[in-house]
Amino acid sequence: MSRATTIAWITLLLPGLALAQTPQRPKIYGLAFVRVKASDFQKTSETYRKILGLGTGTNGCVKVKNPCFVVNANQHIELTQAAPGEAGTWLDQIAFRTNNVGGMRAYLLAQGVQVSDILSTPDGMPLVETSDPEGNRIAFVQFPPVDNDAPARFHAGPNQVSSRIFHAGFVVHDLTLMKHFYLDELGFRLYWKGGFKDLPPGAPEKDSDIDWFEIQVPNGWDWVEFMLNIPGNADHQELGVQNHFCLGVPNMEKALDQLHKNGLALDSSFADDKSEIGRDGKWQFDIFDPNLTRIELMEPAPTKDPCCNPYTAGHGRLGAASTRQRRIPTA
Repeated sequence: MSRATTIAWITLLLPGLALAQTPQRPKIYGLAFVRVKASDFQKTSETYRKILGLGTGTNGCVKVKNPCFVVNANQHIELTQAAPGEAGTWLDQIAFRTNNVGGMRAYLLAQGVQVSDILSTPDGMPLVETSDPEGNRIAFVQFPPVDNDAPARFHAGPNQVSSRIFHAGFVVHDLTLMKHFYLDELGFRLYWKGGFKDLPPGAPEKDSDIDWFEIQVPNGWDWVEFMLNIPGNADHQELGVQNHFCLGVPNMEKALDQLHKNGLALDSSFADDKSEIGRDGKWQFDIFDPNLTRIELMEPAPTKDPCCNPYTAGHGRLGAASTRQRRIPTA
């Protein structure tokens, strides 16, 4: 074989060899934990432990130093100490369950994404940390073994309002950039998008018409909510409304009854006056922790048709995500 022929064969083989060497993206099953900043651990813990009725010290909260609250066998909420006068989002980090932390690290590095070394959670689970293009801190944690049926076997506490984290949401300014990271690189799929106002029939949709853009994990049902058209100078209260997480409840009426039994005052300035049906046709209710981080309660299924034309191709069994006009609580 001539030298020219050899070079030609190598040239033909190189793309295939490069493709074979590109790490495959591991699976992403859903949300593992949400970490929220707090200025006063004792006061904030009251919201999660007493009002929401969440337990501590088991499952993902084992050996966690800061206050930690178990939602189910695969999901929990952690508090982390905020600095005095700290600005910006107080939704500190969200973590996703994956089947291979080492593989996820290799995959992210191959995509040019900066990622930590393999770390360990307090209870010994492997974990890696990174940030999305707008600086939101995310992590990937591997449970041994990944058990998608564990929530069904979880026994909630007697006063527990919810046993499922449905989604987390945060302010997004550059939708195109974030779509590339989450959809193209991580494999999330469009779940729901829309705005607070209906477009006239036949009117073309512009990015400015979209107030929320929601994406579902590639191998499960949880989702991430992009909160759009939020001013860059939004204050702490506004960011607390927008940067939030959502707990699912089977029945809103029963959930509200339990919240009030747990000590939530009927006229609390840290909660909605009443539950409402959102633009997606689902019952929803908001409460806020003492630092004004919003905790959304939501039924999984709509009780009436959604307001607008949802993108349905990516919908999972939970139906569309929920978004409505939010009030800002008074501290």
